[in-house]
Amino acid sequence: EIFNRVGELEVAACEAMASHEKVGALIIGDDMGHKHGTLVSAQVIREYAMPWDKRMVEAAHRYDKPYILHSCGNLSEIMDDLIDYVGIDAKHSYEDVITPVAEAKRLWGDRIAICGGVDVDKLARLSEEEVRKYTRRILEKCAPGGGYLLGSGNSVANYIPVDNYLAMLDEGVRYSGG
Repeated sequence: EIFNRVGELEVAACEAMASHEKVGALIIGDDMGHKHGTLVSAQVIREYAMPWDKRMVEAAHRYDKPYILHSCGNLSEIMDDLIDYVGIDAKHSYEDVITPVAEAKRLWGDRIAICGGVDVDKLARLSEEEVRKYTRRILEKCAPGGGYLLGSGNSVANYIPVDNYLAMLDEGVRYSGG
């Protein structure tokens, strides 16, 4: 009953958002995992959550809007379902200790857009020059062929040095693909 009630509300919200002409895409956050797998069994997600997720994607697509899923955690067991059954257009949130973004691009980049992946821990701990090198490596691995959007692997917290965040963005501006 909880899945049904929340699902009804989420579908209605997606329908309302997607119907606005100024909305270019829907980015929905639904953390489904942790470092080692999904928060609940993959079967529970498939049976109770994914039918609602599919309806949210359908709402976005009715208005020709892409549906971007933000979900933390290791979703490798359900990624094919999210792509093939649910129909997500893109996914955000990658951590090096779970699925490095270059690995995500290799696994799913021919089927969905890959968003983010500059690990927040690296943004917080590396020097500005190390962030630049790290970001360039990600761009060199992920940008060729398209379907990659540079960004942080998760929310940019207040403990991340502003200069490191700006260095990541600057590397994206400087990247020539060559």
